[in-house]
Amino acid sequence: MLDVFFTADVEIWCDGWDDIDKKFPAAFRKYVIGPTPRGDFGLPYQLKVLADHGLLGTFFVEPLFSTRFGSHALEEIVGFIREAGQEIQLHLHPEWVDESIEPLIANASRKRQHLFQYTLEEQIQLIKSGAALLSKAGAPEINAFRAGSFGFNRDTLRALAANGIGFDSSYNATLFGPDSGVSPGVLLHEPMECESVIEYPMTVFQDGLGALRHVQLTACSSGEIEAMLWQALEVGRKSFVILFHNFELLSPSKSTADQVVIRRFRRLCEFLERNRDCFRTTGFHGLEPKMVTTQPMPLKSNFWHVTTRILEQIYRRKYR
Repeated sequence: MLDVFFTADVEIWCDGWDDIDKKFPAAFRKYVIGPTPRGDFGLPYQLKVLADHGLLGTFFVEPLFSTRFGSHALEEIVGFIREAGQEIQLHLHPEWVDESIEPLIANASRKRQHLFQYTLEEQIQLIKSGAALLSKAGAPEINAFRAGSFGFNRDTLRALAANGIGFDSSYNATLFGPDSGVSPGVLLHEPMECESVIEYPMTVFQDGLGALRHVQLTACSSGEIEAMLWQALEVGRKSFVILFHNFELLSPSKSTADQVVIRRFRRLCEFLERNRDCFRTTGFHGLEPKMVTTQPMPLKSNFWHVTTRILEQIYRRKYR
């Protein structure tokens, strides 16, 4: 049985930093509800599809935006997820720090995109504030974290431990993971302990062209994801971490539905439901970690899957 973490990063953007107070109500509707001429394909739709297939998802919710716009929108997001019986965990995009009405930290005058650009003390405070915002909005206890844009470092794990958060899923070998100071010189593919926190890295694989790619709905074909799940099961992997976002079923403009990604999402849910004797969707609440002592080699796709994905991506760009 392979533990599959179906993780969604839930966040809102105003597509720039100018006039954000005026833009926010429309941005919330666009990014969270996802209205299109074919129906709504945002967070409530995703939650319904997961529920229809009896699957558990972990929703890493970004709360710092609420320090600018108030708690109502965050409470609505938390309410959607709680009502659907899905798991809520903490996600932080520190780009919001300098936009907050009340300063979150002493040095909040300039925009810093990534959490690793903050000191240990600042990270401790930001994580504490984020967890408190989620709790006030109605979220149950937080015990897992993901840094925005995967921009974390070893201090982030120290800050999590200081806040009593035992799990992290910020390590992505295709982005900042190798430079994070966590497991220097060795790419993480499986859970390991660091700074008293258990790191659950994003699942990555070597595609048919030799490049590393993380498992994300917009970045991989259905065939690739299914093949990597079977391969992970066959070689005895402990975990498989999938990424998507609350707005991932929409076109880049967020005005139309991305039918290719919607089909991938529904097909993946059908696959996991059909093969639940092999794959168990799980979260971090009550999790007993399955760690490794030696990191395995990356999973490997093949040229056929790459070709299929490229054709799908061409179709998406032309007809979205």
